[in-house]
Amino acid sequence: MKKHEIICKDVMEHICENLGEQLDSPKCAAIKAHLNNCNNCSNYFKTVEDTIQFYKNYNVELPEGAHKRLIEFLGLTE
Repeated sequence: MKKHEIICKDVMEHICENLGEQLDSPKCAAIKAHLNNCNNCSNYFKTVEDTIQFYKNYNVELPEGAHKRLIEFLGLTE
């Protein structure tokens, strides 16, 4: 079986789908390795982490549909 090479779009989709989850599954381990070698994705992930922390610290509530609009804006819809 051919191993799937992780690309930046995979990283963004996974992060958006699994905000706040641990990177311990095989796919997550491959994504973590990608993050270690890709500055663009690493910066993106750091920004997502910072944003999540901000929202937690200040108890910000997102309007309904915000996640869907973000995914569409990032071009991650199928």
